[in-house]
Amino acid sequence: MKTIETQEQYKNLIQSEEPVVIKFVADWCPDCKRMDFFIGSVLEQFDEFPFYEIDRDQFPEIAEEQQVMGIPSLLIFKNGEKIGHLHSANAKTPDEVTDFFKDYFEKVTS
Repeated sequence: MKTIETQEQYKNLIQSEEPVVIKFVADWCPDCKRMDFFIGSVLEQFDEFPFYEIDRDQFPEIAEEQQVMGIPSLLIFKNGEKIGHLHSANAKTPDEVTDFFKDYFEKVTS
């Protein structure tokens, strides 16, 4: 998973015609660390889509704009529009994350 380093990079990524996943995290977040244990195996199932990570503390204005109230949160963008948002409360297990991706990727690829 690549890290978003600038606001310009973020803006360019979300404009993609293909779905792009951005994981909002913070280095102090225990749930983010827990997700890190399983997210790799989940992402392998969806390797045709790019995945990025952004530190919500470095870019609080982006987190606020996207209504990221809890972390980790997984957001899916396409053509500059947020088309999916998995809030931290529903992203505790590999199955919850996998089901979220399956639902959204089926919608955008069919």
